[in-house]
Amino acid sequence: TSCKTIIQKYFEDKLCSVFSRDFLPRGSGIVTRRPLVLQLISANAEWAEFLHCKGKKFTDFDEVRQEIEAETDRVTGANKGISPIPINLRVYSPHVLNLTLIDLPGITKVPVGDQPADIEHQIRDMIMQFICRESCLILAVTPANTDLANSDALKLAKDVDPQGQRTIGVITKLDLMDEGTDARDVLENKLLPLRRGYIGVVNRSQKDIDGKKDIRAALAAERKFFLSHPAYRHIADSMGTPHLQKVLNQQLTNHIRDTLPAFRSKLQSQLLSLDREAEEYRQYRPDDPSRKTKALLQMVQQFSVDFEKRIEGSGDQVDTVELSGGAKINRIFHERFPFELVKMECDEKEMRREISYAIKNIHGIRTGLFTPDMAFEAIVKKQVVKIKEPCIKCIDLVVQELINTVRQCSDKLDSFPCLREETERIVTSHIRDRESKAKEQVLLLIDVQLAYINTNHEDFIGFAKYVQIFVIRKGWLTINNISIMKGGAKEYWFVLTAESLSWFKDDEEKEKKYMLPLDNLKVRDVEKSFMSSKHMFAIFNTEQRNVFKDNRFLELACDTLEEVESWRASLLRAGVYPERAAVSDQYLTSLSITRSLMSSLNCFLSFFFFYVFNFRVRTRCLKGLNLTFLNLIP
Repeated sequence: TSCKTIIQKYFEDKLCSVFSRDFLPRGSGIVTRRPLVLQLISANAEWAEFLHCKGKKFTDFDEVRQEIEAETDRVTGANKGISPIPINLRVYSPHVLNLTLIDLPGITKVPVGDQPADIEHQIRDMIMQFICRESCLILAVTPANTDLANSDALKLAKDVDPQGQRTIGVITKLDLMDEGTDARDVLENKLLPLRRGYIGVVNRSQKDIDGKKDIRAALAAERKFFLSHPAYRHIADSMGTPHLQKVLNQQLTNHIRDTLPAFRSKLQSQLLSLDREAEEYRQYRPDDPSRKTKALLQMVQQFSVDFEKRIEGSGDQVDTVELSGGAKINRIFHERFPFELVKMECDEKEMRREISYAIKNIHGIRTGLFTPDMAFEAIVKKQVVKIKEPCIKCIDLVVQELINTVRQCSDKLDSFPCLREETERIVTSHIRDRESKAKEQVLLLIDVQLAYINTNHEDFIGFAKYVQIFVIRKGWLTINNISIMKGGAKEYWFVLTAESLSWFKDDEEKEKKYMLPLDNLKVRDVEKSFMSSKHMFAIFNTEQRNVFKDNRFLELACDTLEEVESWRASLLRAGVYPERAAVSDQYLTSLSITRSLMSSLNCFLSFFFFYVFNFRVRTRCLKGLNLTFLNLIP
């Protein structure tokens, strides 16, 4: 049955107004603590009937209100507890049109009384049970004196009805807006448009309710408000509770007409399914002593076949509505599990600090020249241990999906609850047993990886290639010794690595002009030219070969002397030494060794973080380990 769903407590007064009777509980705080399914039926006399008091007619509507409060307390207690169990109330009256409405609790942010800490989520789940149904129309009720963009009702409605096909907006408290403001744009469906539009209503104040103001008088006051207000006068005929009642009835009729074909098709499909099931039972002979055994074996076998189809994906009929258990497990293996591995990010600063401490602690009182393997292994092992959590989580997710599949396959055993319960218990117990064994194997696999770190692996051998491409310096330099015929001195973007010096047209490094290997190269000073403001140095080949095209040397220029010295130091790190000068060989050798060691240490630290501790694309050491687990865990 289609229904209108109310998802704000402010509409309780209007619900009474629709019926022209005061019968819903009112008060401060959360009053509606159970869903109230209200069926309005047009009849000659006025009376009400509860489903839990079937056969008892209520003609006094104060007693109806008291019974709603009493029935709520019987299930939820008297201290603000809530329950998703609905109260069903049928009201007959000559003043109503045929409607079915559901009054739901308003969203509560902070728990009070006996309410649990997750009260907001419980109420949200309760509301979702009703408004998720495609056959249900949603009345999203919002006070006019609050920001429409922050409306809980509209937000919930949008979650399940993003196109606004099933949502009717109701704006209350129009008479309580600040002076000089109005809700005209909202009511004209301009601000946040809904396909079915908005209807404005005016509630009775708490003072009116305490003063027992008659609902008919309240309706007259509401009509007067819309006719006299300059912002609403032109739309007064499409506002108010009487118009809301007509719209609800019309929308309900249209919605039933729109959804009836799909509903009829669904019923026919269910009927055919029941016919097939009944046909199977017709084959049983009541006088056959082995009938129960045959039926038991047949149902258990069917359960086994259904489970295999859902996991393996075999079978003549393929589900096109939702993913099967096997497909969901596949997603866990190949989407969720890799994501959990990639999520293990590392803080670069923290990682560098740990590497530094590990190296220093292993050297102890000695000053080491080379990075010890033990430091590498200690850091790697610490990262390997982190893989345990996503692996165990993967197993838990798969086990949960298997158990869900078991429950889905056992739906056909609903007619035999004891058989269903025992089947689920046995299969689930077996799954749990295999779960513990799988976790033991995963932990064993991690222990195997921790027991021995194979540094002779090709990923580690690739470090030499990494050092070769490690960029020592980048920057702009001017090549001075280019002939005037070829354009004279030009500025290029230079990139220095441990193996070569390359220069490009610009810093985007797309158009490479030349690459100069560093073998047999040295650096010499060049006196500053009288005509030039730049400071220069030159690179030449010790075997008297041309360095760049027809030139025996490459003359480079910088704006400042500090830049020249910085480039010379960078070239020294790359193994390009200064030309023999007054400086002693011993000092030069010592300087080059010191710079080389510093360069090597810097390269190693960069490599260490680059290869081992970045769990994204750049990881090679742990990437190989991740691939191992990605292949073995499924």
